Formats: sequence, C-alpha cells, structure tokens
Amino acid sequence: MKKLNWYILKSYLGPLVMTFFIAVFILLMQFLWKYVDDLVGKGLEWHIILQLLFYASFTFIPLALPLAILMSSLMLFGNLGERYELVAMKSAGISLIKMMKPLVFFTLLISAGAFAFSNYLLPVANLKMQALLYDVREQKPALSIPEGVFYKGIEDYVIRVAKKEKDNQTVRDVLIYDHTNRMGNTSVTRAEWGTMVMTEDKKFLIFSLYNGFMYDEDPQRGLFSLVRPITRVKFKENKKRFDLSSFSMSRTNEEFFKDNYQMLNVKQLSLFIDSLNQEMQKERYDFSAHVLENFYYGQNMYDTLSDKNINDYSEYPEDVLQLFENHEKNQIYEMALQTARSQKDIIEFKYTDLDYQRKSIIRYEIEWHRKFTLSIACLLLFFIGAPLGAIIRKGGLGLPMVITVLIFVFFWVITISGEKFAREDVFPAYVGMWISSFILFPIGIYLTLKSATDSPLLDSDSWKKFFNNKKKKFKK
Repeated sequence: MKKLNWYILKSYLGPLVMTFFIAVFILLMQFLWKYVDDLVGKGLEWHIILQLLFYASFTFIPLALPLAILMSSLMLFGNLGERYELVAMKSAGISLIKMMKPLVFFTLLISAGAFAFSNYLLPVANLKMQALLYDVREQKPALSIPEGVFYKGIEDYVIRVAKKEKDNQTVRDVLIYDHTNRMGNTSVTRAEWGTMVMTEDKKFLIFSLYNGFMYDEDPQRGLFSLVRPITRVKFKENKKRFDLSSFSMSRTNEEFFKDNYQMLNVKQLSLFIDSLNQEMQKERYDFSAHVLENFYYGQNMYDTLSDKNINDYSEYPEDVLQLFENHEKNQIYEMALQTARSQKDIIEFKYTDLDYQRKSIIRYEIEWHRKFTLSIACLLLFFIGAPLGAIIRKGGLGLPMVITVLIFVFFWVITISGEKFAREDVFPAYVGMWISSFILFPIGIYLTLKSATDSPLLDSDSWKKFFNNKKKKFKK
C-alpha cells in the first residue's frame, strides 16, 4: 500500500508543478501586457524589471495554486482511468477513497501552506510590488531629444535641435531656453552646431556648443519700463551642463503603503477593523448629538427672540408666528431656511463620509476572509477534480484542460461576483467571500460519492435510458 501511495503522489506532483508554473507564467504575461506602457521607454535597468516580476509572481499564487490543484488532480485520475489502473486497483479491493487518502493529506498540507503564505508572505510581496510599481510608473521617460521639437524633459530648460547626425551626438542649429530664474524666455543660447555627451555616471548631460550667441535680458533693471537692457555675447565654444538627477529612479518609502489592506496579515487586519469600527461609532455618536442639539426642542428651550421661557404652551396661540410683526416673520422664515439648508448640507456630507468609512471597513473585512478562502478553495477544487477525473477517465491535456477551464471560470466568476457584492455592501463580507465555497462544497461531495460508487455519470447510454424512463412516465 505504501508503494501505491508513493506512486500516486509522484504521479500527482509532476502535473501539479507543471500546471502551477504555466499558470504563473501566463499571469505574468498578462501583467506585462497591462503595464507595458509604464515600463517601455524609461531606461529601467534589467534588475528593476526582474525584481518587479519576481514580486508580481508571488501575488499570482492565490490564483494559480487552486487552478493547478484542480487540473493536476483531474489529469492524474483521468490518466489512471484511461490506462485501466483504477480498475486494477478496485479489483484488488482498494476503493477510490483509499486512493485519494495520500493526496487528501498532501492537499491539506498545501492548504495549510497556502494560509501561511497568504498571511505572512503575500502582504510583504504586495507591499514590495506596489511600492516598486508606483516608482516605475512615476519614473520619467528616458532622455531622448528628438529633431525639430522643443524638448521640455529637462527641468527649467527647453531645448530644440534642428538636426541630429548619425552618431547621435553631433547636433545642428541648437536653441536652448534657460528658465532657471523663473522670468520666462529671458536667457537664450543659440549655436550653429555642437555635441551632446552624457557622463559615465549618467548624472549630467554636457552640451559643447560652437559658433553661437548668448542673449540675456535683465527684467529687473527695466521692471517699470518698456525698454529693457539686453546682453549679447558671441562665442566660438561654450559648454553647458544639465543635471539629470530627475531621470534617476528614486525609491519611495514603503511606510506610505504599509497601512493598505493588502499589506496586512490576519492579526493586523483584525486590529484595523476594530479601530475603524470604534472610530466610525464615535463619529456617529458625535453627529447624532450635533443633530439633536440643533433640531431637538426639549423642556428647557427658550424663545431666543423674547428671551422668555415657553414651557407653558397654553399661554401662546397655536400659530406662534402671530406674536410677531410681518418683518419679523420674514426674518424668521429666512433664518429657518438658512438653518435647514445648512443642516442638510452637513447631513449629506456626513452621510458621504460615513459611507466611505463603511466601505473602507468592508475592504479590510474582505481581505481578512480572503486569507482563509484560498486554503478552502484548494481543498474543495481537489475534491471536484479528483472524482471528476475518475469519472471521465480521460488523461492528457485535451479534455482535462477544457473541463478545468470551465470549472475554474465558474468558480472565479462566482468569487468575483460575491466580492463585488460585498464591496458594494449588498452582502455582508463573509457571505460575498464564502459564497463560492458554499456552492462548491455540495458539488464536491456529490462527485466524490458518485465516483466512489462507480456511477455512470458521463455515460451517454445511461442518460438516454434515464430520459426514456422519464418520458414513459410523463406519457402515462
């Protein structure tokens, strides 16, 4: 029996590893396609891109692992059934449940590891990836001065080059506007030709200009006059140095991202949820007190116009406004309208603020439940893939791939829909995040029972017989 268990485990590990890395690779290609505009043309070093892909691959494991377990279990038992090894094992008195036993324990270990990964490693990977992706997206495009275009990529300078030679260094008819004094186009340099060379450390761009003029207008001296002095200097050779520090990639402090719900573990999420709920309850209490203070008229109310206590309502007519003159009535109406409008705006603002806080709490609750749904999904998809493979008895990559895609798309659509409903506060967070597990659980039990009893679930003859019997009963 031990040899059989090892044989099943070895046959299971190969498809599992293969499908897992294929799924991660496909998701990485999708990631590159999504952010290709943010990566291309910025002169990023190769290790920065590899580092980004490395962290991104960790974030795809919660999606790739259940898919790999589903497909590998379906392929394993499909291959065993196609080679009649299942029949041989059952004829030797080994039931399907016993065959699945070592894989069940192995899947339980994977589920425990998936929870540990989701709780401890995934938040760190999310933090690293999001911080690095933010820096990459904020990175300026690589320095490239085109021909005939006023280039504004270098801070405080505008450069126009009429023509560039084939060596990409020699330039003709150079025009440079210096805006470092923040006074407009008061300092201009023009040269017939020149060369532009970047220093070895790529921190500075050196322009060597030849046969040109420098024009410098001093607006301070002619501040209150239409006529301003200008200085013109002719040169045979002049060098300008441009600082390229803004093109170097700067790393953002990761502390700015660490409070995001994707960067927290279960314990931290619980603390955030509790503190946010307390803060929201306090704001609700303070706002309720504010509303009562402005709209509740109790026994200690005073008439602000007459400064008299009006606890005894019998002294006044039903229409209290009869006690005032017409111009006073108009003032009262105007004050009432202004107060009502002001309070309406305050209530609408507070409602929007509380609604935003509530949805923020929901995001943290969703992430808290996500830590557990990954582990349960791995287990449930195994109990769907293994018995289904034993029923269809087809191995390879053809039919198992089709069935895997259909089942996983069904599972993923339910998961995404439940999460979306939870985000919009249509369902509680626990319902939206666990609804896919609630649906897959009875399906897994049903398929396991059917495969254990050798039910002809996909036999066309049995289905024809079933429908013919139903047809005969309907006619009677």
